[in-house]
Amino acid sequence: MRIPYLIAIVSSILLGLSSRKWSTILPSFVAQNAGDILWAMMVYFGFRLLLVRKSTLTATWLSFLFSFGIEFSQLYQEDWINQIRGTTLGALVLGKGFLVEDLVRYTAGIIIAAILDKAALKFTLRS
Repeated sequence: MRIPYLIAIVSSILLGLSSRKWSTILPSFVAQNAGDILWAMMVYFGFRLLLVRKSTLTATWLSFLFSFGIEFSQLYQEDWINQIRGTTLGALVLGKGFLVEDLVRYTAGIIIAAILDKAALKFTLRS
């Protein structure tokens, strides 16, 4: 049961990194939004991987708490954390600056991931 979530996490990461790398050839709407949406989807699938026996609702709420917590943490600007944010990994995990739009993107990503998860679970139960 955990393997599909691991695949979803890796796929989200690869698609998210690709959306940043090839942003110049993507439609601007996709280039501006895909990375954050996919990041939030990865967070959701990560919680599902760790808490496979819990409900999708639990994973959804934890994903919102985590994602929004990371975004609001960007309001905290001290040298030590900004040095971490200055690294590639730190920027990917912690972000750099607070944006309200990111909250909307995270919401979309979490909802999309939860819908895909529920649909996959229904399909799996039918088979």
